[in-house]
Amino acid sequence: MAVDELDTRILRLLLEQPRTSVREYARVLGIARGTLQARLDRMERDGVITGTGPFLSPAALGHPVLAFVHIEVTQGHLDEVGDALAAVPEIIEAFSITGGGDLLTRVAARDNGHLEDVIQRLIQLPGVVRTRTEMALRERVPHRLLPLVESVGRAAVKEPRETHEPRER
Repeated sequence: MAVDELDTRILRLLLEQPRTSVREYARVLGIARGTLQARLDRMERDGVITGTGPFLSPAALGHPVLAFVHIEVTQGHLDEVGDALAAVPEIIEAFSITGGGDLLTRVAARDNGHLEDVIQRLIQLPGVVRTRTEMALRERVPHRLLPLVESVGRAAVKEPRETHEPRER
Protein backbone atom coordinates (compact mmCIF):
# COMPACT_ATOMS: atom_id res chain seq x y z
CA MET A 1 0.00 0.00 0.00
CA ALA A 2 1.38 3.38 -0.96
CA VAL A 3 1.57 6.00 1.76
CA ASP A 4 1.57 9.52 0.37
CA GLU A 5 2.54 12.85 1.92
CA LEU A 6 -0.90 13.47 3.46
CA ASP A 7 -0.94 9.96 4.96
CA THR A 8 2.47 10.69 6.44
CA ARG A 9 1.22 13.93 7.99
CA ILE A 10 -1.79 12.08 9.43
CA LEU A 11 0.40 9.31 10.88
CA ARG A 12 2.76 11.86 12.38
CA LEU A 13 -0.14 13.54 14.19
CA LEU A 14 -1.46 10.19 15.42
CA LEU A 15 1.95 9.34 16.86
CA GLU A 16 2.67 12.78 18.33
CA GLN A 17 -0.84 13.55 19.63
CA PRO A 18 -2.59 10.19 20.10
CA ARG A 19 -5.39 11.53 22.31
CA THR A 20 -6.66 14.21 19.93
CA SER A 21 -10.05 14.00 18.21
CA VAL A 22 -10.54 13.36 14.50
CA ARG A 23 -12.14 16.80 14.22
CA GLU A 24 -9.02 18.43 15.71
CA TYR A 25 -6.69 16.41 13.46
CA ALA A 26 -8.66 17.60 10.43
CA ARG A 27 -8.45 21.21 11.62
CA VAL A 28 -4.68 20.99 12.19
CA LEU A 29 -4.14 19.37 8.80
CA GLY A 30 -6.47 21.79 7.03
CA ILE A 31 -8.56 19.03 5.44
CA ALA A 32 -12.19 17.96 5.66
CA ARG A 33 -13.12 15.59 8.47
CA GLY A 34 -14.57 13.16 5.90
CA THR A 35 -11.28 13.13 3.97
CA LEU A 36 -9.37 12.40 7.16
CA GLN A 37 -11.79 9.65 8.21
CA ALA A 38 -11.59 8.03 4.76
CA ARG A 39 -7.78 8.07 4.95
CA LEU A 40 -7.80 6.58 8.47
CA ASP A 41 -10.27 3.87 7.42
CA ARG A 42 -8.14 2.99 4.37
CA MET A 43 -4.92 2.82 6.41
CA GLU A 44 -6.65 0.57 8.97
CA ARG A 45 -8.07 -1.65 6.22
CA ASP A 46 -4.64 -1.86 4.53
CA GLY A 47 -2.91 -2.75 7.81
CA VAL A 48 -0.86 0.45 8.14
CA ILE A 49 -2.68 1.37 11.34
CA THR A 50 -2.87 -1.80 13.41
CA GLY A 51 -4.32 -0.57 16.67
CA THR A 52 -5.00 2.26 19.01
CA GLY A 53 -4.78 2.63 22.72
CA PRO A 54 -2.22 3.24 25.40
CA PHE A 55 1.31 1.90 25.37
CA LEU A 56 1.95 0.22 28.72
CA SER A 57 5.17 -0.17 30.66
CA PRO A 58 5.84 -3.72 31.89
CA ALA A 59 8.21 -2.22 34.49
CA ALA A 60 5.45 0.02 35.87
CA LEU A 61 3.23 -3.08 36.02
CA GLY A 62 5.77 -4.72 38.34
CA HIS A 63 7.78 -6.57 35.67
CA PRO A 64 11.03 -4.60 35.28
CA VAL A 65 13.17 -7.51 34.02
CA LEU A 66 13.21 -7.75 30.24
CA ALA A 67 14.70 -10.73 28.47
CA PHE A 68 14.83 -12.09 24.95
CA VAL A 69 14.43 -15.86 24.85
CA HIS A 70 15.43 -17.76 21.72
CA ILE A 71 13.55 -21.03 21.41
CA GLU A 72 14.64 -23.97 19.30
CA VAL A 73 11.69 -26.11 18.24
CA THR A 74 11.43 -29.71 17.01
CA GLN A 75 10.83 -29.70 13.26
CA GLY A 76 7.16 -29.64 12.39
CA HIS A 77 6.05 -28.24 15.77
CA LEU A 78 6.46 -24.51 15.22
CA ASP A 79 2.74 -23.74 15.10
CA GLU A 80 1.95 -25.76 18.24
CA VAL A 81 4.76 -24.11 20.22
CA GLY A 82 3.70 -20.70 18.93
CA ASP A 83 0.14 -21.35 20.08
CA ALA A 84 1.39 -22.52 23.49
CA LEU A 85 3.46 -19.35 23.91
CA ALA A 86 0.28 -17.30 23.65
CA ALA A 87 -0.84 -18.89 26.95
CA VAL A 88 2.22 -17.55 28.83
CA PRO A 89 1.30 -14.05 30.06
CA GLU A 90 4.90 -12.96 30.57
CA ILE A 91 5.60 -13.35 26.85
CA ILE A 92 4.80 -9.96 25.41
CA GLU A 93 5.95 -10.69 21.84
CA ALA A 94 7.00 -13.74 19.84
CA PHE A 95 8.39 -13.99 16.33
CA SER A 96 9.43 -16.79 13.99
CA ILE A 97 13.04 -16.09 13.05
CA THR A 98 15.96 -17.29 10.97
CA GLY A 99 19.38 -17.89 12.44
CA GLY A 100 20.06 -19.27 15.90
CA GLY A 101 16.71 -20.70 16.90
CA ASP A 102 13.20 -20.85 15.53
CA LEU A 103 11.37 -18.36 17.74
CA LEU A 104 12.37 -15.16 19.49
CA THR A 105 10.27 -14.04 22.44
CA ARG A 106 10.31 -10.90 24.53
CA VAL A 107 9.64 -11.76 28.15
CA ALA A 108 8.79 -9.45 31.05
CA ALA A 109 9.42 -10.74 34.58
CA ARG A 110 9.18 -9.46 38.16
CA ASP A 111 12.76 -10.46 39.00
CA ASN A 112 15.47 -12.93 37.97
CA GLY A 113 13.85 -15.78 39.88
CA HIS A 114 10.54 -15.17 38.14
CA LEU A 115 12.37 -15.09 34.78
CA GLU A 116 13.89 -18.48 35.58
CA ASP A 117 10.41 -19.83 36.38
CA VAL A 118 9.10 -18.58 33.02
CA ILE A 119 12.05 -20.15 31.18
CA GLN A 120 11.47 -23.45 32.99
CA ARG A 121 7.83 -23.30 31.88
CA LEU A 122 8.95 -22.74 28.28
CA ILE A 123 11.35 -25.69 28.41
CA GLN A 124 8.46 -27.94 29.49
CA LEU A 125 6.37 -27.10 26.40
CA PRO A 126 6.01 -30.03 23.98
CA GLY A 127 8.18 -29.39 20.94
CA VAL A 128 10.71 -27.10 22.68
CA VAL A 129 14.24 -28.47 22.28
CA ARG A 130 16.20 -25.74 24.08
CA THR A 131 16.18 -22.07 24.95
CA ARG A 132 18.83 -19.36 25.09
CA THR A 133 18.19 -16.23 27.09
CA GLU A 134 19.62 -12.74 26.77
CA MET A 135 18.71 -10.12 29.35
CA ALA A 136 18.24 -6.48 28.45
CA LEU A 137 20.30 -4.12 30.59
CA ARG A 138 19.02 -0.74 29.43
CA GLU A 139 16.74 0.47 26.66
CA ARG A 140 18.82 2.49 24.21
CA VAL A 141 16.18 3.26 21.58
CA PRO A 142 12.58 3.05 22.79
CA HIS A 143 9.93 1.58 20.53
CA ARG A 144 9.29 4.19 17.88
CA LEU A 145 7.81 4.51 14.44
CA LEU A 146 7.90 8.23 13.71
CA PRO A 147 11.39 8.19 12.08
CA LEU A 148 10.23 5.36 9.80
CA VAL A 149 7.00 7.20 8.94
CA GLU A 150 8.98 10.34 8.12
CA SER A 151 11.38 8.34 5.94
CA VAL A 152 8.48 6.79 4.03
CA GLY A 153 6.93 10.24 3.65
CA ARG A 154 10.16 11.70 2.25
CA ALA A 155 10.37 8.84 -0.25
CA ALA A 156 6.73 9.42 -1.30
CA VAL A 157 7.48 13.08 -2.03
CA LYS A 158 10.58 12.20 -4.10
CA GLU A 159 8.88 9.52 -6.20
CA PRO A 160 7.00 10.95 -9.17
CA ARG A 161 3.31 10.08 -9.39
CA GLU A 162 2.19 7.93 -12.28
CA THR A 163 -0.01 9.74 -14.77
CA HIS A 164 -2.18 8.45 -17.52
CA GLU A 165 -0.83 10.95 -20.02
CA PRO A 166 1.24 9.60 -22.92
CA ARG A 167 4.97 10.06 -22.59
CA GLU A 168 6.95 12.07 -25.10
CA ARG A 169 9.29 10.04 -27.26
